[in-house]
Amino acid sequence: MSVCYLNGEWMELSAARVSPMDRGFLFGDGAYEVLPAYSGKLFRLDEHLRRLEHTLGQMGLPNPMSRDEWRQVLRGIVERNGTADQSIYLQVTRGVAAVRAHAYPAEVSPTVFVMSEALVTPTDETRASGVSAVSAADFRWLRCDLKTVSLLANCMLKQMAAEKGCMETILFRDGFLTEGAASSIFVVQDGVLHVPPKSHLMLPGITYDVVLELARDRGMPFQVREVLEEEVRSADELWMTSSTKEVLPITRLDDRPVGKGKPGPMAAQMYEWYQDFKQGVMRRGG
Repeated sequence: MSVCYLNGEWMELSAARVSPMDRGFLFGDGAYEVLPAYSGKLFRLDEHLRRLEHTLGQMGLPNPMSRDEWRQVLRGIVERNGTADQSIYLQVTRGVAAVRAHAYPAEVSPTVFVMSEALVTPTDETRASGVSAVSAADFRWLRCDLKTVSLLANCMLKQMAAEKGCMETILFRDGFLTEGAASSIFVVQDGVLHVPPKSHLMLPGITYDVVLELARDRGMPFQVREVLEEEVRSADELWMTSSTKEVLPITRLDDRPVGKGKPGPMAAQMYEWYQDFKQGVMRRGG
């Protein structure tokens, strides 16, 4: 059984209970993070906690724990669930209110929940063939830089892909690429890697940062700039990146081949660098 953490207590996940008056349940009034643990080592913990702090701060919700307290809880969840690679989910909501009202209650006691799941990455066969994606207008709100639990729009967009047997939905706003429904999107054209800059319209991805760091350190040409929709549709290569998908080539978009319709050389190179980085840094507790 999986062990979770809820409001200061360790328990079996199946035993965890939250009040229906919790504002996370009623309004989606909460923040979350997902971070991988490799061989029991949490990856880029400070970066994830910094992003959590940013989201909570923008929500006007005091962080219920210090960084040291978060480290203790997160390391505790990993230890209690074994040493295999894990995907750690943490969530902070504004807590239980006496009445259902949109305005924030004067006093809050945040609900803190942490759980662990197996970290499942794409198979060798999936990476070798690449995956398919669909595209859609980005109809989400204007604070996509905040990692909140209000994810209905992302779920609707992801469902568009699922119904067509695709892995991801690539999002465009006003003719420009933003990101995927649950990933960052990178574009390769003429030997150069392109990705949109961080803004309020996209989540500042931790894996996004790793890919750009590897490109910089290993000499892969790249540009961080606004990317036109037409550039995405005419790309030589498309990648989706996230903590679970790592670096995954997209070889079909809207039922049309991307480039030559198979994973390209720059995706293969970045994936190799990412695996080297994972073995050499992540598993040592990067």
